[in-house]
Amino acid sequence: GSAGDVLGDDPVGRLKVFVYEIPSSYNVKLVEKSPKCLTHMFASEIFMHRFLLSSPIRTLNPEEADWFFIPAYTTCDLDHVEMPVMSYVPGVINSLIKLISSTWPYWNRTEGADHFFIVPHDYGACFDHQERGAISRGIHPLLQRVTLVQTFGQRNHVCYKDGSIVIPPYAIDPRKLQSHLIPANTFRPIFVYFRGLFYDSWTDPEGGYYARGVRAALWENFQDNPLFNISLERSSTYLEDLQKTIFCLCPLGWAPWSPRLVEAVVFGCIPVVISDDIVLPFPDAIPWEEIAVFVAEKDVTKLDIILTSIPGDEIIKRQSLLANPSLKQAMLYPQPARPGDALHQILNGLARKLPHGDGVFLKPGREDHELVTR
Repeated sequence: GSAGDVLGDDPVGRLKVFVYEIPSSYNVKLVEKSPKCLTHMFASEIFMHRFLLSSPIRTLNPEEADWFFIPAYTTCDLDHVEMPVMSYVPGVINSLIKLISSTWPYWNRTEGADHFFIVPHDYGACFDHQERGAISRGIHPLLQRVTLVQTFGQRNHVCYKDGSIVIPPYAIDPRKLQSHLIPANTFRPIFVYFRGLFYDSWTDPEGGYYARGVRAALWENFQDNPLFNISLERSSTYLEDLQKTIFCLCPLGWAPWSPRLVEAVVFGCIPVVISDDIVLPFPDAIPWEEIAVFVAEKDVTKLDIILTSIPGDEIIKRQSLLANPSLKQAMLYPQPARPGDALHQILNGLARKLPHGDGVFLKPGREDHELVTR
């Protein structure tokens, strides 16, 4: 069947998850200190924890668990400008895994291979804000065998591990969604739309490193093109504007992924993905090749030619597929959770990985990775 056939999968009855009870300093206390964590784009780690605590998927008997969940909030230690502090995270992981492995026997028998960990930051388990630092750091040694649930996905990248479950960021509060909806049959007079940074004037004023130069090229080539409604300034009618647009640009920024992808799908705007080798959320459930347009980074200067060359019937076909409510639901984190939402898609992905292969459990005396405790 097609990718969309699995959107309605129901994980209940197909897997059981044991949630570790760890000190609140690793999770709940961080939210109490910084409530902004509940609304920033990395909030999936919080919502998954809350969801599992009352989900029929959860088991209190670890002996019958298919998966073990480590509910640490790695992006909720915020600085004075409400950005996650990443420098401390590797040490937090070290202390947490040391605690888990010395308190329960389950980590040690697989070195975490039947565990999953949510890492929603820019470069996932490399825990760095910028790609250079992320590449030099690499995926944390203690998470090498863990199934990573992450927003970051880029093929052939040191921060992406085959078998990871790629998820959407938290981009839209579903409770406020209805207040921004306009009639579905509204004419779309805007051809191309984008709001956001083109240059990072603080760390990369020339634009050659930020977004690998893609956003700088967008501005330099199309700022005066009447087909392109692009600006640094975010409009007060931003979400309504998306619903009046045919093509929504989703270029890479500091990381390959962007919340704009979620916004485009939810509001029926065709995503134009400009991010080479990106791995998109839930690719086994969402038919990205049928709903999005992919443009190579090297071809960004030809974007006007590429988009105006797409036949009208192809545009209508993509818009019709985007109108499917199931696709929109799969990109959202409603509270409380709803069938088919992003949280259920994560569980569906875990269920499809069962049963665990023979290589998951370590033979006595075998250790693939040293336990880092410093």
